Amino acid sequence: MIKSMTGFGRYEAVKEKVKISVEIKAVNHRYLDMNVKMPKKLSSFEIAIRSLLKEYIQRGKVDVYVSYENTAEADFALKYNEALAGEYFQYLRRMADMFHLENDIRAATLARFPEVFTMEEQDANETELQAILEEAVHGAAAQFLDSRVKEGTNLKNDLVSKLDEMLAHVAFIETHTPQIIADYRKKLEAKVRELLEDKQVDEGRIVTEVTLFADKICVDEETVRLRSHIEAVKNELLAGGTVGRKLDFIAQEMNREANTILSKATDLAISDTGIELKTAIEKVREQIQNIE
Repeated sequence: MIKSMTGFGRYEAVKEKVKISVEIKAVNHRYLDMNVKMPKKLSSFEIAIRSLLKEYIQRGKVDVYVSYENTAEADFALKYNEALAGEYFQYLRRMADMFHLENDIRAATLARFPEVFTMEEQDANETELQAILEEAVHGAAAQFLDSRVKEGTNLKNDLVSKLDEMLAHVAFIETHTPQIIADYRKKLEAKVRELLEDKQVDEGRIVTEVTLFADKICVDEETVRLRSHIEAVKNELLAGGTVGRKLDFIAQEMNREANTILSKATDLAISDTGIELKTAIEKVREQIQNIE
């Protein structure tokens, strides 16, 4: 299947009082560029998240947003900083000695100083937290992948239609070129007869001139390669997979062949068709930029 590089997915995983939401957005990019934004509480799981998402995504500029919510009554513990209390005590005693003050330091006095006693939230069970997070990531990634596949299907259908149009242009050039040569021969013979009047026309010279002209405007090799490239793109689209880079390279080759055809064109119909062909190739290249 063909996947677009643009996509969106969102999922919420809830267990008891814990809710983790994951949102994934992506746009076009030549390589995989992943940016993960998440609460500090979950930051230790970032590497695992990146590794997991690489199973779903190969290319694109991807933004991942993770939010965490715990509605349970927080489990706090009282922490006593003995070292800090000791420092407060030493400084207070030095102040009393320096300024000849009464040293009336009490435990209650020290307890009121900042950071001597603190309330700290107890860490959640990391195994359970990781399981909830992974559920949310998998859920969001599945929706994200589904949106990419749907958009990819639309892209494939549109590209196949454009490729069929290109084949029609190639077919016109292939069938019209012999007629241009035949018309050139008739004009050349008429011109020579007009110049020579009743004298005998040198048929060998006519053949030579027509051959040179045919060689000059011949685009057989270009149309054969172009047709081959178009069929190759169609086959890759139908086969599916991560083919965006390969298709982009083939599209560049198609553009090169179209340029050569235009440079050899001496007929208005061929020129117009060549321009239509280049326009179609450019549209195909733009669409290919969206394929993973």
